[in-house]
Amino acid sequence: MASMPKRVKHRKVQRGRIKGNASRGNTVVFGDFGLQAMQPGWLKAQTIEAGRIAAQQYIRGSGGKLYIRVFPHRSVTSTPLETRMGKGKGEPEFWAATIRPGTVLYELSNVTEEQAKITFARLAHKMPMRVRMVKRREF
Repeated sequence: MASMPKRVKHRKVQRGRIKGNASRGNTVVFGDFGLQAMQPGWLKAQTIEAGRIAAQQYIRGSGGKLYIRVFPHRSVTSTPLETRMGKGKGEPEFWAATIRPGTVLYELSNVTEEQAKITFARLAHKMPMRVRMVKRREF
């Protein structure tokens, strides 16, 4: 089931612009490998869920763990088709996460690098922006 916030302060938010790169959530923290966005955009809750299912199906038997690092906080509204101008903003249609370039979307742990590459290749097909695989940095 697609995720959404339990409650929000404002039901409808303005569109805004996605400027700059991600300063938070841009490193692999929980797992060993991560899927990082390279372009800005909105990621629908349904797309996040579709990626989760695709990854879980592949890593099911190996004992790997998937971490989802984004959450859809933003409501996206639209008016019905063939509606005249005016009459307000429209009702919330879906929930989306705002993604800046550099944001880590998913992470994997307890899998080999080859398994991570295959899993993230499956996930990349479902994402609406360009993504790449990154490794955890050792300090």
